[in-house]
Amino acid sequence: MRNLQVGVLTPQYLTAALDLDRRCLGGLWHLDGYQREIDSPNSDLLVLQRLEASDTRHSPSLLAIGCSWAILEEAHITLLAVELDYQRQGLGQALLCCLLKAAHDRGLERATLEVRVSNQAAIALYEKFGFQTAGRRKRYYAETGEDALVLWRGGLHHPHFPATLANWQQAASDRLGRSGWQFNGK
Repeated sequence: MRNLQVGVLTPQYLTAALDLDRRCLGGLWHLDGYQREIDSPNSDLLVLQRLEASDTRHSPSLLAIGCSWAILEEAHITLLAVELDYQRQGLGQALLCCLLKAAHDRGLERATLEVRVSNQAAIALYEKFGFQTAGRRKRYYAETGEDALVLWRGGLHHPHFPATLANWQQAASDRLGRSGWQFNGK
């Protein structure tokens, strides 16, 4: 089993975050953007890292990154990216759980995000977590002119949400386990 842990992005991993961003998101954010998120009390900038010491020279230890902003009563998920060679193993699911837990812990009521209309894998993931289409932003992605769907998920502050979150965390842990990862989601 390979060990995986969630944590906040720290300055020592900024270069790795930029590299992951460049490979997965085409260079969405730059160094100053990541530093701003690290410094902001309204941001949850989380990473998934591999813990084992073996073979780290050949593969990255920073495997996924996600960020959300606390804006009034809303968590706006600004990015969620998983290293290309590690996609379809449950890392995105685990990181989304962590972002929603952070939003719940802040007392936020709902979560929103934008996603490319062509990104069916991401849309399916978000729908698994109860996100629904709230709108469409025409030509949102300037480099391609592609539209974005605006997705919304409410109820983060309801009394039943911790049980729902625990079920999602267990499902994410189980999915990761089937892919050879050990993760407790804390």
